[in-house]
Amino acid sequence: MEKRNNVTEFIFWGLSQNLEVEEVCFVVFSFFYMVILLGNLLIMLTVYMGNLFKFPMYFFLNYLSFVDICYSSVTAPKMIVDLLAKSKTISYVGCMLQLFGVHFFGCTEIFILTVMAYDRYVAICKPLHYTTIMDRNRCNKMLLGTWIGGFLHSIIQVALVVQLPFCGPNEIDHYFCDVHPVLKLACTDTYIVGVVVTANSGTIALGSFVILIISYTVILLSLRKHSAEGRRKALSTCGSHIAVVIIFFGPCTFMYMRPDTTFSEDKMVAVFYTIITPMLNPLIYTLRNAEVKNAMKRLWGRKVFSEANDK
Repeated sequence: MEKRNNVTEFIFWGLSQNLEVEEVCFVVFSFFYMVILLGNLLIMLTVYMGNLFKFPMYFFLNYLSFVDICYSSVTAPKMIVDLLAKSKTISYVGCMLQLFGVHFFGCTEIFILTVMAYDRYVAICKPLHYTTIMDRNRCNKMLLGTWIGGFLHSIIQVALVVQLPFCGPNEIDHYFCDVHPVLKLACTDTYIVGVVVTANSGTIALGSFVILIISYTVILLSLRKHSAEGRRKALSTCGSHIAVVIIFFGPCTFMYMRPDTTFSEDKMVAVFYTIITPMLNPLIYTLRNAEVKNAMKRLWGRKVFSEANDK
């Protein structure tokens, strides 16, 4: 079947059609986006200025913060502007680029979280071999692998969508271009494409989640052999990782490990993993992770961290 594309732009329905609600959301999400930028930049500056790149945990945490900034920036600025706009439009090319960006940075984040779990597994379960296993060369290769994996995943998603014909309607019941809402607009049968999209996303989400669960289960079991102080430090570090994994994978599982269907709750769930999670990550890693908190205290001398310790 020859591809017909009469659609040059898409129209978002946005988070709400209520003007008052949109004005409130504009203030709230503008604040959230500023927290995302400042919080993640603070972690990146701490790692850079403290010369902490030599430690694998900080090495990957730095790039997790960078990915969080990029990931939220793919959707948040457009969504915030659209909250006060009468016409919420995006060009066809812009929509495909946004779809690519969401899946590229989202998938890369999943792989970085998986690598960070492996790093903690080696540090706690094989401490004598840690520096040998997690040397700089291997860390660089693992980081490169996360970017390549994210690229391959997203390019498959986009390739499946761009070959579909769109001849109207062009209204998307969402605030950004994602696979399932866009597939609903294609004027052809998308069953096979939907299955492949779900298999692609589901395999990555489920596979990574299973690896993470196994890794942290092994870590927690191995902590029984450590001293009380060792258990406390390990739990402080791993606790922050586990919290991030739960708040990120929960919404992602709901969105992508299911058939090609959309629900009214999708927009709220998407807000959680595109904005709330990148905003919470810096807070979790500073308030739940004693090592990061101490590094920030040494570098910045902020009273806020002393007050947090006192509490």
